[in-house]
Amino acid sequence: MAPDRRAATIKDVAAAAGVGVATVSRVLSGTGSVSPATRERVQAAARELDYRPSALGRGLKLRRTGSLGLVLPDVTDPFCAEFTAGVLDCARTLGEHVIVDVSHDDPAREAEIVERFAGQRVDGIIAVPSGDAAGWRAASAVGLPVVFAGRVLDDLPAVPAVLCDDRAGVRAAVDYLVGLGHRRPAFLGGPAPGTAVEVRERAFRDTVAELGAVLDEDLVVRARSGRDSAYAAAAGLFQRRPDVTAVLAAGHVPGEAAVLVAREFDLRVPADVSIVMVDDVPWAELCDPPLTVVSRPARELGYRACEVLRRRPATVGRTPPVVLPAELVVRGSCSPPTGMPGAPPRSSRAR
Repeated sequence: MAPDRRAATIKDVAAAAGVGVATVSRVLSGTGSVSPATRERVQAAARELDYRPSALGRGLKLRRTGSLGLVLPDVTDPFCAEFTAGVLDCARTLGEHVIVDVSHDDPAREAEIVERFAGQRVDGIIAVPSGDAAGWRAASAVGLPVVFAGRVLDDLPAVPAVLCDDRAGVRAAVDYLVGLGHRRPAFLGGPAPGTAVEVRERAFRDTVAELGAVLDEDLVVRARSGRDSAYAAAAGLFQRRPDVTAVLAAGHVPGEAAVLVAREFDLRVPADVSIVMVDDVPWAELCDPPLTVVSRPARELGYRACEVLRRRPATVGRTPPVVLPAELVVRGSCSPPTGMPGAPPRSSRAR
């Protein structure tokens, strides 16, 4: 059998017709001014090469379809669920419907979703991007409006974004722990939807240094994505450092792991270890004691991202992001370390 012939591209058509790519695009999209002779030459070359333009290559019609695309890393994550609710609330007021798809933070899958949304002629896309700019460049090239939420891509500074001030939230949490007397706070980090992975750890390190506390590298632990990895990271931290008095969990998955491991190690919260968690998920307030958290306004983030998309200015250049505040919500999971005024008596720490 003969090998499959490579699919023709718009560049192949341009070369065969002896014109530029922009001219081919105008001919195939039916927009712009092209002479009859050039149009006939381009169409003949496209037929000869059996050129089949992609959804992105065909471009978007000017008419509105009343639909928006929403790209999420994980639809089951509580943050993403609240974020989606915010997008839907806003879209409903605007008379739009929303098409949702999940990238699992896979750039290739994300690019396929963008291509499919373009083919469905959505009026724009709201996305928590994976971190790869390739698929989004293609969207920008055909004028598909895009708004990023939670993350920005340095390679695409012109794409509007709505962000949460994660750095300020982490700073508030570290300041609170150090203020209670925890001189060597621990950091349990890992990937989290709606933020760049390194933002929270960098904020933790900077704040510990600024407050004159001790940055102990042995107390900075990173977990990969998933509950098993977070549990292993938390267990390793408590086993390796039985002297740890406070933990800042950089998301609700490592926060859940910290609570479970502390319970299995017979550590009382907050008598033996104080815990602060980023993200105010429903179970945080149901813990005994309820967890102190850095609350990020996921629902408002989604609502505002939808608003920005619909009001996106037709300008080129860097657009300042909309930044929403994070709030430290103090509950019962933190106290001064043993030996300080106000500290509860410490239990024997079983191993």
